[in-house]
Amino acid sequence: MSRPSMRQAVATTASLALIAAGVTVGIGTGISSAAPACQQTSNASKNNPSTVWITHNYSKTVTEKEVAAGTEVTYKTVVGTTSIGNPYVNTITDYPPAGFGAPVSASVTAYHAIGGQKSEAVTPVANGTGYSVRSTGWFVNSGNPVTLDITYKVPAGVKVGDTMTSGGIGVAGTVGIEEWLPNLNSCFTVRAKNAGESATGSLDGAGLGSSDGQMSSTGSISDVLGDTISRILENGS
Repeated sequence: MSRPSMRQAVATTASLALIAAGVTVGIGTGISSAAPACQQTSNASKNNPSTVWITHNYSKTVTEKEVAAGTEVTYKTVVGTTSIGNPYVNTITDYPPAGFGAPVSASVTAYHAIGGQKSEAVTPVANGTGYSVRSTGWFVNSGNPVTLDITYKVPAGVKVGDTMTSGGIGVAGTVGIEEWLPNLNSCFTVRAKNAGESATGSLDGAGLGSSDGQMSSTGSISDVLGDTISRILENGS
């Protein structure tokens, strides 16, 4: 069997398995024999005996369509329900694209009895090829999903024009919310660095990185250079 045929057979088998389990996954509109486009968002829903026929929804989105090598990219995973029921999620595992290092930051937005929806920093831990965040239980109902925002640094070696497709997600908790969705992925395209990002990279290489004042993509080169010259003069005086 040729490689394309083998890939198609594996994809078909995986899709049939998800449908049989009451899980549907959408990664775009329409069906085509061509390779799927680079999609920022994937969605899935689950409604079967394990959920007591309550619909659970899952989505994963990369927040930028195009990202430069050496900069940061964030993935947003949302777990919720549109019907009755109040499952608790205690673990969310994110699977980044192959070759990515550990996350640089992560936060979870979830419902709290006092204060409603709140965002809190969390510390991901390695879990196989992914990274997990854990809790005693994040409450979920129709108006209050739980959201994980997890940020990675794009490897410096990727090339402009490359498409970077993440792995899926894993979710654990109560009331049938537990699910492993390897095809719930997100994709972005690598773009060239803009002037601000290139200048920041040069400063990093010279030992004048984040602790000395990073510049965003909308920052001013003159401001960064001016600050750098001022520090040199101060150190030399």
